[in-house]
Amino acid sequence: MARPRKPRRVGFLPGVTYFKPRGIPVRLLEEVRLSVDEVEALRLKDLQGLEQGEAARVMRISRQTFQRILEDAHRKVAEGLVKGRALRIEGGDYELAPMQFHCRRCGHRWEQLLTSGAPLACPSCEEGLPEATLPVPTGPSADGRHRHGQTGGRRR
Repeated sequence: MARPRKPRRVGFLPGVTYFKPRGIPVRLLEEVRLSVDEVEALRLKDLQGLEQGEAARVMRISRQTFQRILEDAHRKVAEGLVKGRALRIEGGDYELAPMQFHCRRCGHRWEQLLTSGAPLACPSCEEGLPEATLPVPTGPSADGRHRHGQTGGRRR
């Protein structure tokens, strides 16, 4: 019997979940589906510049699993760009991790679950620009857990 799959830890849910080539009606496009955990791997490695081992630790998966997820994500994005297909972000096995923020102005630190992007202002001084750090390395929160269809996705 196969071992049950552990949910991957993600730091945020993207606010935009569909990208398409300009000038082509949606009804004529083929789609490539990226899971939320694949987008998180792209974010950690390509945007935040983390080494694969550190990114794997943040997502609470092995480095080999992270490598496979990242390769799948790169292949899917390349397919969408080169072959002119729409990219849809949905589904996957993941849990949402709270992110840590600190205010550049007053130094206040806080945790927050994110559904798209960073908070606009510090909850303490209400003026400072928050800066995100890595996800909080704690256990899964009861309200932060998502599985397959909860974001409109389907099992592969």
